Amino acid sequence: MSQTEDGAAAPVVPGRRRYRRRLRSRIILSFALLGLVLTALFAIAAVLVGAVVEDQAVGTSLQKNVDDYAERFYRDGSAEWELVGMRAVVYGPGKLQNVPPDWAGLDTGIYHITGEEDGELFAYRLVVKKDPDYWFFLAQDMTSTAEVRARIQRILIAAVILFTLLAAVIGWWSASRVMRPVLELANLLGASGDSARPDKLAPHFPDDEVGELATALDDYAARLTEVVQRDREFNADVSHELRTPLAVIKGAVELLLSRPDLDGKTVARLQRIQRAEQQCTDLISALLLLSRAERGHGNADVCRVAEQLLDAHRSQLGGKPLELRLEGEAGRLVVDAPEAAVSVALGNLIGNAVKYTTEGEVVVRLRDGAVDVIDSGPGLSAEDAAHLFKRGYRGTHAEHSQGGGIGLSIVRRLCSLYDWHVRVVPGDGRGVVATLRFESGGAGDGDDGSDGGPRG
Repeated sequence: MSQTEDGAAAPVVPGRRRYRRRLRSRIILSFALLGLVLTALFAIAAVLVGAVVEDQAVGTSLQKNVDDYAERFYRDGSAEWELVGMRAVVYGPGKLQNVPPDWAGLDTGIYHITGEEDGELFAYRLVVKKDPDYWFFLAQDMTSTAEVRARIQRILIAAVILFTLLAAVIGWWSASRVMRPVLELANLLGASGDSARPDKLAPHFPDDEVGELATALDDYAARLTEVVQRDREFNADVSHELRTPLAVIKGAVELLLSRPDLDGKTVARLQRIQRAEQQCTDLISALLLLSRAERGHGNADVCRVAEQLLDAHRSQLGGKPLELRLEGEAGRLVVDAPEAAVSVALGNLIGNAVKYTTEGEVVVRLRDGAVDVIDSGPGLSAEDAAHLFKRGYRGTHAEHSQGGGIGLSIVRRLCSLYDWHVRVVPGDGRGVVATLRFESGGAGDGDDGSDGGPRG
């Protein structure tokens, strides 16, 4: 899982190859479904039309034959009828009781009759003509016709399957043709991502839809490159311009602190200015690393950085009944990163703990590859946890405290840059435990850059 800008877990975006295969599959499936639907409709229409035409043709023929049979009977008195596959029967006065029970109740008309005889199915079509004195019956054997019709239906089903497969093959071929320029565009776009100024994509494609997309991507890339360049220049300029006055402040404070005639209050104030200058310098260095998206290197002793941060906060407690403690040994945890980056990341966690804890203690505990910041404050609410490391979010306990709610957002960005992991969870009973892990993995720290909730 990855994270969105507000720090919440976001679904992993599928890779380009996986997405391309899904799109190609949809095209193939569309062709296959189209072939299936069209051939199935054609087969159904063929069966229905054939049945209707057969019924009309055979019914008309049988009706004519029974009329001829009746006319011949009335004219010659002969009940004989010689037609292949047909049987003609007439029942007159005194013989109506001999009519088969299945036929006796039928009115004048044409009927489809099926049955079973000696374990074999049979089907015939019966034409009934009932006059006042005589009943005429004409039966035509349809067993062979039903078998032919079933055979035709099986052939049509096979044709539906065959044409569906053929449509899928055509869909596969068409999808390959359609996706080829899109694949080429994706490959060119991926290759151009390694350069500061990507090559133009539009000249590689004709003036079609893919060409229009390539032109739009070229325009977007140009605007994005311009924005990134301006951002980098701005950050570099701001960093340079701010470092100069900060250097002046640092030199002036060091010069003043070297004077032996200073009273205790003045020394404390100058030391506070000195710590603020160092904090600003570290923050500028960290922000410059983030703006360039490049990792700085160094040997930052986390214990020494934590001690400096705790000393800075001790001088700002102003009588608050709060104890700040450090548990760990110097040199136990050394990180390959500038002290400025470690100081900003850890400083925001310690600063949050001190800010929201009115009494009790804040403990910074060094572990193998990680550091915990444990406080006895008001804890972590469900609302705060839902807005995990969201930029600009200030927790429910922030009240009128100062801050813009961007500290933990910077921590998250530093963790993403250095592959660190930060976790903020409720403590045992009350308070919050914030863990900053500098090594990959670790039980309970999750796999994301952040998996807890800030308080502001």
